[in-house]
Amino acid sequence: MGFLDKLLGKKEASIQYDNDFWNWFLKYEKQFFKAVKNGDNIHKDFFDKLAPRLDEIHDGIYFLTGMFDDQTAELVLTPDGVIKNIYVIEELINNAPKIEGWRFSALKPASDIKDVSINYEGFKINKDNLKFYPNIHEGYPDEIDLTIIYDGFIEEKKGELINGVYIFLDNYLGELHSVTLIDNMKVVGSEGVSEELIPIEKLKDYLIWREKEFVEKYEGTRHNTENDNYSGFESNIKDGGIVIALMNTDLLNWDQKASHPWMFIITIPFDGSSNNNGMPDNETYQLLNVIEDQIMLDLKDLEGYLNVGRETLANKREIFFACKDFRKPTKVADELIKRYNSVFEITYEIYKDKYWQTFKHYKPRLD
Repeated sequence: MGFLDKLLGKKEASIQYDNDFWNWFLKYEKQFFKAVKNGDNIHKDFFDKLAPRLDEIHDGIYFLTGMFDDQTAELVLTPDGVIKNIYVIEELINNAPKIEGWRFSALKPASDIKDVSINYEGFKINKDNLKFYPNIHEGYPDEIDLTIIYDGFIEEKKGELINGVYIFLDNYLGELHSVTLIDNMKVVGSEGVSEELIPIEKLKDYLIWREKEFVEKYEGTRHNTENDNYSGFESNIKDGGIVIALMNTDLLNWDQKASHPWMFIITIPFDGSSNNNGMPDNETYQLLNVIEDQIMLDLKDLEGYLNVGRETLANKREIFFACKDFRKPTKVADELIKRYNSVFEITYEIYKDKYWQTFKHYKPRLD
């Protein structure tokens, strides 16, 4: 068997847990260090080996590497702006062992703005050609909505410029702040702009101030849903099907919505009966309710996770939560997907929605 292993190449054990990954990394860390330090064949000797092992932990883990100093290699794991993958990376790094000669980091760190200069698709982006101003909305005072001004803006290259500015902000603010503190952002040129422009180097202080105000305003705000009122809604959709919803109307009328700014939506597709308007049969209906009950056991209202309601329509159910944070819901969703992967192809999304615009179509029915 040993001879065959050498001849065919022994297959390494699969990676299921964080410790499995770090035990694997420890076996090769000296080779990896050498590849990073020398820079020769780094793709073959490090990247090509690392990437598939990270994929075994979770889809969507990317990495940056280089020498932190003469004696220390650095490995930075990044979700590349995808909110739902942040907790995976943070947990993986938190479980990293101490390895002499290595420094491990979760998410791209903040940098001194003087050191941040991005060359992207032919555009050079730095502190000298960026300014900003905040857009203040009277009805949405907690919204952080920014307009970034780029000198030399070209409308036909708007998509490339937006990507380049996001990369700049990741490196200047740090990835976590870049993807969680800014609610809306657009990039434009200076032509026709009448607002007072602020140097981009003041953006970090502005965001810290706004976040501090927000936290102080809503700190400790919780809502007990035990005695809330719920209403059923039914409506027709364009293809002739129907949507049946059960929504917490007390929450929809709540005046502290921004205290739970993360909208978490779990989507569970099912095989709806063709003679039942795409609605679930009794067995499926019961299982969907069991899943929702399990989610609510993990995401409790007084811990900052509010079950706003659910919608059932042709061949799928959507369950809605408004949350204080994004880490625990995404972890709960990933565990749910693993648990029911043989029954349902469950998906989810999580995004910032301080004023719960997701449910604006219910407002006319509540007035």
